[in-house]
Amino acid sequence: MKIENLSQIKYNNQGLVPAIVQDAENLDVLMLAYMNVESLNKTLHTGETWFYSRSRQQLWNKGATSGNVQQVEEILYDCDADSLLIKVKQQGDEKACHEDMRTCFHNRLNQDGTGEELPDYAPDGGVALGQILGQVNDVVYDRKEKMPEGAYTTYLFEKGIDKILKKVGEECTESVIAAKNNDPEEVAYEVSDLLYHLLVMLAEQGVPLSRLSEELKKRR
Repeated sequence: MKIENLSQIKYNNQGLVPAIVQDAENLDVLMLAYMNVESLNKTLHTGETWFYSRSRQQLWNKGATSGNVQQVEEILYDCDADSLLIKVKQQGDEKACHEDMRTCFHNRLNQDGTGEELPDYAPDGGVALGQILGQVNDVVYDRKEKMPEGAYTTYLFEKGIDKILKKVGEECTESVIAAKNNDPEEVAYEVSDLLYHLLVMLAEQGVPLSRLSEELKKRR
């Protein structure tokens, strides 16, 4: 659908259109806000995101007070022209949420209808570390439950806590040696091994990642 001007965007009865904000580099969905014609026009002309606050009934510039300004890379609209996707470079401390989190979408709705807060994470120029750890952790728990034959994680659980702890110790030592050798590639490789084996240890002990998140949040 090709539009000729901003008035052809399909705003709702309040004159607003939902705007999804996404990190242009790693594609994290950062937040959802609303725009009217004026805020969309200011966004286009300033290169920074401007929204309309439904509670305060006024325009607001994202990051004007916090410093977490969003520099617009691209604005897309959907096939019905009734919603926007804004790709940005998140500035400041790179946290889009007013709750001091990287993304506003940091709460997960579980299958039983309950909600839980997810660990915060910082962007690393690729896929966020918190997301990857969560995905690997899911695989570890799946292996623990199904114990598929031939899987290395199955082997560790079969051998028990002593074998798991031995591997944690070995990977910890190898990480130290890599750092001592001042080899960034080797450090990344060995620390990844260490993190994986720590996830296996946590699963064996029945300690969920959410427990670590709570502990680290208290210390932060």
